[in-house]
Amino acid sequence: MGVSEPTNSEGKTKQFSNVSSMSDSITEAKLLLQKKQFSNALAITSNLLTRYPDNIEALYLTAVCQRYLQQPQQALATLNTLKSYHPNYARAYQEEGHNYRLSNSQAAISAYEKAVQLNAALIASWKNLNELYRAEGQIWSADHAQNQVDYWSGMPQALVSVSSLINEDNVVKAEEICRFFLKTQPKHTEAMRLLAAIGVKHKVLDDAEFLLESCLHFDPEFHQARLDYVNVLHKRQRYEKALEQALLLRSKSPNDVRYQMAVANESQAVGEFNQAIHIYREILNQLPDNSGVLIMLGHAYKTVGETDNAVTAYQKAGACQENFGDAFWSLANLKTYSFSTDEITTMQAREQAPNTPFEDRFHLSFALGKAFEDAGDYSQAFSYYAKGNALKKQQLGYQAARVDAECKAQIEVCTPALFSQHAPPSNTPNPPNIQTSQATPIFIVGLPRAGSTLLEQILSSHSMVDGTMELPNIMSLSHRLNGRGGIDKPKRYPQVLAELSTEQLGKFGEEFIRDTEVYRQGAPFFIDKMPNNFRHIGLIHLILPNAIIIDARRDPMSCGFSIFKQLFAEGQEFSYNLEDIGKYYNNYVELMAHWNTTLPGKILKMQYEDVVTDFEEQVRKLLDFCGLPFEESCLNFYKTKRSVRTASAEQVRQPIYQSGMQQWKHFESDLGPLSTLVSALT
Repeated sequence: MGVSEPTNSEGKTKQFSNVSSMSDSITEAKLLLQKKQFSNALAITSNLLTRYPDNIEALYLTAVCQRYLQQPQQALATLNTLKSYHPNYARAYQEEGHNYRLSNSQAAISAYEKAVQLNAALIASWKNLNELYRAEGQIWSADHAQNQVDYWSGMPQALVSVSSLINEDNVVKAEEICRFFLKTQPKHTEAMRLLAAIGVKHKVLDDAEFLLESCLHFDPEFHQARLDYVNVLHKRQRYEKALEQALLLRSKSPNDVRYQMAVANESQAVGEFNQAIHIYREILNQLPDNSGVLIMLGHAYKTVGETDNAVTAYQKAGACQENFGDAFWSLANLKTYSFSTDEITTMQAREQAPNTPFEDRFHLSFALGKAFEDAGDYSQAFSYYAKGNALKKQQLGYQAARVDAECKAQIEVCTPALFSQHAPPSNTPNPPNIQTSQATPIFIVGLPRAGSTLLEQILSSHSMVDGTMELPNIMSLSHRLNGRGGIDKPKRYPQVLAELSTEQLGKFGEEFIRDTEVYRQGAPFFIDKMPNNFRHIGLIHLILPNAIIIDARRDPMSCGFSIFKQLFAEGQEFSYNLEDIGKYYNNYVELMAHWNTTLPGKILKMQYEDVVTDFEEQVRKLLDFCGLPFEESCLNFYKTKRSVRTASAEQVRQPIYQSGMQQWKHFESDLGPLSTLVSALT
């Protein structure tokens, strides 16, 4: 477990000179704990924290001592500090459960559930969950907890250690132990499952998928491995296959709520929203106060445009679980919901409460930012947006330099010569890399919050166009072309594009058309609005030369601030820091300039501000570029009934409006880091 290095007054790194003494102090505190000398142990850990306030072991041991000394409020405050530094440390949640166990059973259950979600090998959490579930009459959950107690109690200690090391981010040591264990027992399925989990930590998802497939080959009834397989397939954006596996799980154990949820979640992923809603409602018949199910139900309602039902689900989720920040953020993320004064007061109290979990705190912060912005208190709003972003960024390992290098690699590899090499001969009617299906993809690319959902809704209102979603296929293909290897290994993509034949590229294009059919309804055109595809336009052109590409562009300050105040469900890791947003914007502008130079006439830039102020003319321009005849329904886009998955879902169900164009001006004095970076390009 690592320890942060302190800095001197000049900000320069200062090496520890007493790492061994710190380690000795931790060891001494543990021995005193074993001897039940809690005050003496606490004195040691408290002294350590004055010098190293973010030391995880010292914080954890301090909380344990405080609990034994019957100081639960101090223990919870210490645990909250621990989670702020290490929000996914499972033992912190287990210790939190211990503190709540006798006074607040629901809070204890929630804490223990989070603990075992992060580290399934915490037997004490499972034992206490078993008792608490039975006291609450949740027999199925209690039986499941007991099964986990039995399972992990019989597991080799080496694998129990691996599970804990994974949670503590000591994945190098975890992998070393796990691989050594597999040398002696190469078909041990739990070891294979844990090694797959290490692969997920390393973001080597293809290896994780292969390991879980092998695991299930040896033991098809290993349900936890299959559930992990569903999750890896989802991360790899192979939603149809993930749904297939979730359905198989449910068929094996129809009453298992986890498998019912997996089916519902993957049904949403492939666009079967009514099926997902039906399953969520069935689960709520069994567990009417389950806040997680209520949130997912609300998301499904929001996507299909049933806003009132979404609001009801979100509000009930917030009422069912104390300090449930996601419920309030989900209301804010409707963009059309106005918080009452009482709701704002409640959110502020919960955001400040010492027992509010880390993730709930940043959800509440983003929601409060939206609430105060709507109320016109822009100083207060920005303080909450800034707090929420700072907390969220702590969870991520985003590196702007890596994105910059990837974009520069695209510029270096995707040259006019490469595109000419695969250009169809003028005398060939249907060359092998020309997609011949009637379905023509329209890619809408750019930054998030740049107006892409509005363009999608306009085009989807046309009788010849299917609206789909942010399709994962191009990004998945880029990952495949990268080959196997960790996040820090040399990349094969985009360099590999120069090695592929025209025939190979054509097959990738055919695969894209075939694999995206599940999201379409049979129209001759369909939309893929994954914004990050701007980083893969070279690949798109090579495999789908007939594809239409739209660049959704928006004023950088307006777009950048809109990104900063948005808590994304996943991805967009650049978005939680103004400087990172500015650097990402510069990469985007530079790369789009390259595509426009090397592929002249291939991309239509649609400026959001022009669409809003000169709507009909811009709609006609968009349709002409796509080769679509004008239809009045495109002007009345807000009347079109369809599923919309993005944060702009409710906004595009209203007529065009201009009120949001200058919102960033209220925050101009706070946006210096963003303004400095983007002004260099304007």
